[in-house]
Amino acid sequence: DLYFQYSRSESWGLEEGQVKSGNFSIDQGVGVRAVSGEKTAFAYSDDIHLPALEQAASATRAIAALGSEQATQVIEHRQAPQLYLPQDPIASLSADAKVKLLERLESFARKTDSRVTQVMASIAGEYEVVMIARHDGVMAADVRPLVRLSIQVITEQDGRREQGSAGGGGRFDYSYFTDEVLQDYARKAVHQALTNLDARPAPAGSMTVVLGAGWPG
Repeated sequence: DLYFQYSRSESWGLEEGQVKSGNFSIDQGVGVRAVSGEKTAFAYSDDIHLPALEQAASATRAIAALGSEQATQVIEHRQAPQLYLPQDPIASLSADAKVKLLERLESFARKTDSRVTQVMASIAGEYEVVMIARHDGVMAADVRPLVRLSIQVITEQDGRREQGSAGGGGRFDYSYFTDEVLQDYARKAVHQALTNLDARPAPAGSMTVVLGAGWPG
């Protein structure tokens, strides 16, 4: 069995109106599994090229019985139900557009209430491709986009500071985060923080507890 995987991921963080953090990474590799009777062998390569694949296959082939041969199955392509579009979130917006998206989110939060003193916003995207080739000849592949946006606000009133957060995402590209969606996240985060400003501590200490008959506890 062969399992191929390739992914690119990024994240951007905005704080106090400035980009304070950013990350980008690329991961790829192939895993090989061979089964012979009760024996199983695994090999891995982070280089998806034929010589590396042949070397990984040779390492797992060593568990097979000496001189044994098996017929290769005809490859059969399987079409899985398409639950989302094979989009590349990272390429869907330029770097400047991603920063401006975070800046709009911050602006929406600050305009929601004057008691908002600080806003932290972040956005992350991932583009992942997987392909599986099984020993019985079945081959299947999937392209899996993923985006996530989050916002955290701090509000202050009469010397008291509280925070609230909101966010969301899914298997789309960055076009999912329209101004309407950003405003909704901002309102939810600010509402949570303002609710905390008015919150009172829960009562504590010894209390009388009344239990009914039988096994009420």
